[in-house]
Amino acid sequence: MTDRIYTAGLVVIGDEILSGRTHDKNIAQVASWLQVQGIRLSEVRVVPDVIERIVEAVNALRESYDYLFTTGGIGPTHDDITVDAVSEALGVPVVVHPEARAILEQYYQDKGGVNEGRMRMARTPEGAELIPNKMSGAPGIRIGNVHMMAGVPHITAGMLDALTGTLEGGAPLLSATVGGFIPESEVSGLLRDVEKAHENCQIGSYPFFKEGKVGANFVIRSTNQADLDECAADLCRGLEAAGFAFTHGGI
Repeated sequence: MTDRIYTAGLVVIGDEILSGRTHDKNIAQVASWLQVQGIRLSEVRVVPDVIERIVEAVNALRESYDYLFTTGGIGPTHDDITVDAVSEALGVPVVVHPEARAILEQYYQDKGGVNEGRMRMARTPEGAELIPNKMSGAPGIRIGNVHMMAGVPHITAGMLDALTGTLEGGAPLLSATVGGFIPESEVSGLLRDVEKAHENCQIGSYPFFKEGKVGANFVIRSTNQADLDECAADLCRGLEAAGFAFTHGGI
């Protein structure tokens, strides 16, 4: 664990996400998992099942961040083209991975066997490693700093679990929340001043409307517990001095 902040990008792939037919759940779970690994999700792009768009997004994000994750498009159907797109982005051919083939043959042995569609899930960019998948047999794929995972959230969760502890990361991002029936516009200057005084902390303001009243939760984030505690204490003192009641943990 180091003070260096490691970052990641995420490409969510699929026409079904963009059309609204499927509600994405992977962004939140990937972001939460990354924070535990000490890695910060810095950018997300949602792209259609179009090779050129996937290639563009993959190249942009894998070069901008320490890690790149993709979700979606590694299944058995004709529009599952993520492997082809990542291979093109990396400039390597698509191959049938022998270990992936063996995994699929064993998994489908009592499920009708491996057919042409199922064999598509054994295809990887040349030189790739596999990410284990205990849920449905078909593995995820890891090549360089690119990690290709399923679009089905519970399968993605299993792949993330298999990757736990395998990535180099910095200190996990910690957070503390202070909230109250406080109009954020009336404390914007206080928030700015407190954040400026604690350079290792960030403060996010999240307004709400409850019980007929407006309020906000202020979430302080830092990779250092002592810095986090000091920043939270300063914010609370400032809110108290301004005459606002607040609740630790938020409303």
